[in-house]
Amino acid sequence: MFHAVVATGGMTGASRSLGMPKSSVSKSVARLEQDLGIGLFDRNSRRVRVTREGELFFQQCQKILDQVSEADAVMTGLVGVPNGRLSVALPPAFCEEILAPRLAEFHHRYPRIELDVEATTRAIDMLADRFDIAVVVGVQENSDLAQKVLIGGRLIWVTSPAYLAAHEIGDGVRALESHLMICERRYGDRTLMIKQHGHLIRFDVGPHVARINNPLAVRRAVAHGAGVSFLPEHYCVELLEEGRLVEIGREVVFDTRAAQLTAIFPSGKLISSRARAFLDFLEQICAEPAHGEAAAATKPSDDSHREQV
Repeated sequence: MFHAVVATGGMTGASRSLGMPKSSVSKSVARLEQDLGIGLFDRNSRRVRVTREGELFFQQCQKILDQVSEADAVMTGLVGVPNGRLSVALPPAFCEEILAPRLAEFHHRYPRIELDVEATTRAIDMLADRFDIAVVVGVQENSDLAQKVLIGGRLIWVTSPAYLAAHEIGDGVRALESHLMICERRYGDRTLMIKQHGHLIRFDVGPHVARINNPLAVRRAVAHGAGVSFLPEHYCVELLEEGRLVEIGREVVFDTRAAQLTAIFPSGKLISSRARAFLDFLEQICAEPAHGEAAAATKPSDDSHREQV
């Protein structure tokens, strides 16, 4: 009953979901709070608001109900059919460029999974936001979460053929930054480490560079003549092949993990079949061309222009 109240957003929704009187739900939740000795809901607000303790208890309830669901599936022979609601947080560019074109395929393969996707650039709190899986950029240090790298992350310098033909762009980071007009915000708001001709250099984006929190918007601007910028290679493969972008500045190399895309999810022995299905699907589509080719390009080679930090 407690799980239903949180999942539906209130006592009324829970009573409808469970098919029982609202008063019965309310009394049962009150007895649960008394038995636990903690308040699960803030009753000072007009709406039912879950307390921090209630959030933690809800996560444990979810695990228990997942195990019950898995046990039921085993007994009814449905363990191979992932089902239920799956809440996922994705970067907008990843959602648009990588997942969206393959969403019909996922639905066809797993028609019983109710996928709920939030495309967001904000910091994710898996517990508070109640996400089952999130895809994030860069290396994650949180040891409480399980991680799976989906795409290796090489940042590359690019410009448009027209801009390159009209401007002389010299060698080295100082020459590149003199043409830098726009960049993705996540890289423009922090110090980056780069390697130039074997030497480590601290690199800070200047104050007059436009910042956008979507690499696809940066890509479009550069392709239309907005100087030079650096972007995750996995978002540039197609335009590079079509000749709409040109890679430059190969001697200026970023940390190879700077644009890495990683799936994070709560650790533990039990992961629901629907979460496992989605993770496997993400691994598959991220490993295929053109994303597979971009990821492969991050592996060490004899090419000194791709020397890794």
